[in-house]
Amino acid sequence: MKIKTKARRTAAAVAAAVMGLMGAVGFYDKALPDSYNIAGGEELTLNTFLGISSRPARKCYTTALTDISGRSSHSGESTLLLFGSVPVKNVTAVSEPRPMLVPCGEAFGIKLLTDGVIVVELTKVGGSCPARECGIRKGDIIISMNGENIRSNRDVSEAVRTCRENGCEVRLKRGGKDMTLTLMPTYCEGSYKAGMWVRDSSAGIGTLTFYDADTGAFGGLGHPVCDSDTKEILPLSEGAVGDIEITGLVPSAEGCPGQLVGEFSGDEVLGEITLNCREGLFGTLQNCPDDKEALPLGYKQEIVRGAAQIYSSLDGENPVAYDVEIEHIDLSESAEHDMVVHITDPRLLKETGGIVQGMSGSPVIQNGRLVGAVTHVFIDDPTRGYGIFAEDMAEKAKVS
Repeated sequence: MKIKTKARRTAAAVAAAVMGLMGAVGFYDKALPDSYNIAGGEELTLNTFLGISSRPARKCYTTALTDISGRSSHSGESTLLLFGSVPVKNVTAVSEPRPMLVPCGEAFGIKLLTDGVIVVELTKVGGSCPARECGIRKGDIIISMNGENIRSNRDVSEAVRTCRENGCEVRLKRGGKDMTLTLMPTYCEGSYKAGMWVRDSSAGIGTLTFYDADTGAFGGLGHPVCDSDTKEILPLSEGAVGDIEITGLVPSAEGCPGQLVGEFSGDEVLGEITLNCREGLFGTLQNCPDDKEALPLGYKQEIVRGAAQIYSSLDGENPVAYDVEIEHIDLSESAEHDMVVHITDPRLLKETGGIVQGMSGSPVIQNGRLVGAVTHVFIDDPTRGYGIFAEDMAEKAKVS
């Protein structure tokens, strides 16, 4: 009887272990990305709670690639292994020379002109709203009116004045789709009106994340510039990097994020912004913003929970290194945010209360590598905020 009981317990323990193992395999299958960049000559390894290693897939095909900057790489297939032996899934591994980027941390001025204009409000004129009645909605991006490209508020006013009661053909974008509508303006208070407010530009303060000395490319902010009313990403027509003078700082407190306060110190253009996207702002600078040495790029699978530093400038002068902790890392491709960063440096906590608006883009350094950038502050706990992988930003800088 005792032997049978022991056998049952052993069988139950084995079954539980197998179920746990399969559960771990299923979790990592969904949680881990299907592709990785690795430094040339190195093997793919992941810093996960349970050890994940890799080996070349049985049917491994290697492809030589060259990006637009002339860097060569090789793409092949690898099998991820749990505990060094249990297959999780096959992934693509791209082997390339590890990029060297100058970590920045300087505040920079942002000037953007939109590609078209964004409808930010609809209002009644003379008892009705012509724009709403013809199908225009808040958040729409107006590209042209009566065949003429629209670039400013003045362009909209002129198009409405010209077409009058004859109607105006409006071409716009909504959710990435093109639409064409016919707007019939209303004559009210001595002029023809459409009943809509539009925005054609934006300006603000952010932080530079990195500079590529070989190409002049930069990445900054770590998140897109969005319209303050519609919350949609501003469609970029052209943009410029301007010199900014920090004039003050409002510290963060629980429930109230602070901000850097500044103003453009002149009309001098320091660089060109060519891309506004989910990963931030990208373009080219005329010169390297400071004399710091370039650091190797850290790939997402190399980041670990623990001590790190950020570079940030709170007074417009040279950036200062502050201690932080990386508390959470999400490698999944569906992740809304890549990292959680906790400010631990008493100097920064005393001066700012944690993260303030304007620090977005502050580079995160760990183990001598550029691994990410600060992007958002937690409203209920400004000592913590979200971050983005530097690797994702560097990929966008290649094509900006």
